[in-house]
Amino acid sequence: MSDESPLESRLTEQEYFRPPTDFVGQANVSDPDIYDRFDENYPEAFEEYAELLDWDEHWDEVLDDSNPPFYEWFSGGQLNASYNCIDRHLDERKNQAAFIWEGTDSDERQTITYQDLYNRVNATAASLRDVGVEEDDVVTCHLPMLPALPVTMLACARIGAPHSEVFAGFSAQALADRIDDADSDVVVTCDGYYRRGEFLNHKEKCDEALELAESDVDSVVLWTRHDELHEDVEIDGDDPYVLADDLLAENERARVDPVSRDAEDPLFLMYTSGTTGQPKGCQHRTGGYMSYVTATSKHVLDIKPEDTYWCAADIGWITGHSYIVYGPLALGTTSVMYEDTPDHPHKGRIWEIAERYDVDIFHTSPTAVRMFMKWGADYVDEYDFDFRHMTTVGEPIQPEAWLWYYKHIGDEDAVIVDTWWQTETGGHLITNLPALKDMKPGSAGLPAPGIQPALYDDTGEPMAPASGKAGNLVIEKPWPGMLQTVYGNDERFIDEYWRDFSDTDSDDPEDWVYKAGDGAVHEDDGYFRVLGRLDDVMNVAGHRLGTMELESAVSEVQDVAEAAVAARDHDEKGEVPDVYVVVREGVSASNEEVRDRIIEAVEEEIGKFARPDRVVFVEDLPKTRSGKIMRRLLENISNGDELGNTTTLRDPSVPEEIRDQVHGDD
Repeated sequence: MSDESPLESRLTEQEYFRPPTDFVGQANVSDPDIYDRFDENYPEAFEEYAELLDWDEHWDEVLDDSNPPFYEWFSGGQLNASYNCIDRHLDERKNQAAFIWEGTDSDERQTITYQDLYNRVNATAASLRDVGVEEDDVVTCHLPMLPALPVTMLACARIGAPHSEVFAGFSAQALADRIDDADSDVVVTCDGYYRRGEFLNHKEKCDEALELAESDVDSVVLWTRHDELHEDVEIDGDDPYVLADDLLAENERARVDPVSRDAEDPLFLMYTSGTTGQPKGCQHRTGGYMSYVTATSKHVLDIKPEDTYWCAADIGWITGHSYIVYGPLALGTTSVMYEDTPDHPHKGRIWEIAERYDVDIFHTSPTAVRMFMKWGADYVDEYDFDFRHMTTVGEPIQPEAWLWYYKHIGDEDAVIVDTWWQTETGGHLITNLPALKDMKPGSAGLPAPGIQPALYDDTGEPMAPASGKAGNLVIEKPWPGMLQTVYGNDERFIDEYWRDFSDTDSDDPEDWVYKAGDGAVHEDDGYFRVLGRLDDVMNVAGHRLGTMELESAVSEVQDVAEAAVAARDHDEKGEVPDVYVVVREGVSASNEEVRDRIIEAVEEEIGKFARPDRVVFVEDLPKTRSGKIMRRLLENISNGDELGNTTTLRDPSVPEEIRDQVHGDD
């Protein structure tokens, strides 16, 4: 907040699209009064969310806000997340698929019914107890997209042990850091998994992490990708490893009563990336979180028990926790899981799976949409699928990517909701209810019921609503899905999320305002358009611009498949934008022609002052294994700085190649 120049928004207005009448007629929420009901009856209206669950003990109070920002939701209530995701569905749908899992090869599939899931989770819960896991112990998991991952999470929840899942693509050091911070005695991992058809020895990372970690890990439960330990993986006699298969054989018929947890008891930790600074363990409660993700899965994603739903995210991130595991299972639906990458063994793999299982609802990221755009619609047209509802999540989506998604994936018939939320928020905060509001490409939409976002300027003053100006996105009232604290560090929780826009000496909850860390525009139609992280903002000739604004303008050029903008220091202008571009397959224009079109597009969309200083054509952009572009590395390249840690990248060679291309022998 030290920069005095206001954040600016210069993206041109976009058109609206109405949801189809037949969608509105079948939607879970079609009553527009829901918005007024939540506004007028806050916070009591959130009881509607809690009532979607089965409780062992009813709550005494919906919201206890007497000690801000340490809010308590549904205090006095007791429930178990595993029971709500599995047991309560058995009478009606024990033979219905909970998960349809497909491996790297299309002929390797598992259909896991709710009865199967119940059996597996009980056996795993008993096995975890056998290796010493007790209620309130934090179990660190380092598992890829195998059925073992949701099974382990639900087993932990069943016995009241919070889980901390570390994304499988993270390095050994990242795993060690998270083991230490959570002080875990037990780790759960696997022998390996497949990427682009190649087996990756995953245990090696855990071996290294155990050497790096300061904590003494007593046991490592090792799942196997196949029925037996993979031939490339070995277990030494001195290792703390115990094979999950051996434990499960002893507990095949075990039945573990679900532990009744207080609504405020932690369900899991989810660590933020940790690529800069110490990772933050976002601690999520049981009652409020489960209520919020169940309701938003029903209201925003329009999930019904009879649906086949596919969130193509990784469970290692919050999207997978909320909208693959806990929300959809609480509603009793069928979810698709896929182990490998979208282009293995061919670029139509996603659509092949969608056709095979007749997927109704498809949930993916703008990064994936841009990748599909790059490959072209021909790969889509080969397959016959029909989504009624599609979602984007993870970062702002450019209008042109939205329109491609709408036309080529949704066949101009599916409803699309863009969603803004964070690891810290637990679930969707800004997004349209799909049957009630028009779709607007590039816009996250209206606040979810009961959510009160606002924009503040850099001095901490509230900005006029619906002004069309950009500012700092904040949330002024608490909500059930929000994080409880940063694990083990309440002061950091206050410093990171509250101090900048709150009176931290006050006991009045009205004086506490959550800082999202994103820039946004509140437009005159009431829709919010998120500009991206404020650390992805540059000051060009006195104008603060979000990189999303520049990238969206660049993506208007038809030749461009993907673009990322990095700020480069400039003696006169402060900063200038460098644009890194991947062109679509089959582009015949020369780089010079495409460069001219990019510059023209930026000048037309934003202004001559924002003209890119350098346009670099690259084969690929540096991305994490979850597909997010690492703009920090591009900024390092632009400014000639050291690259730093690249261990979380899908391909660490990419930034090295770009740096050589940009700087050569400099």
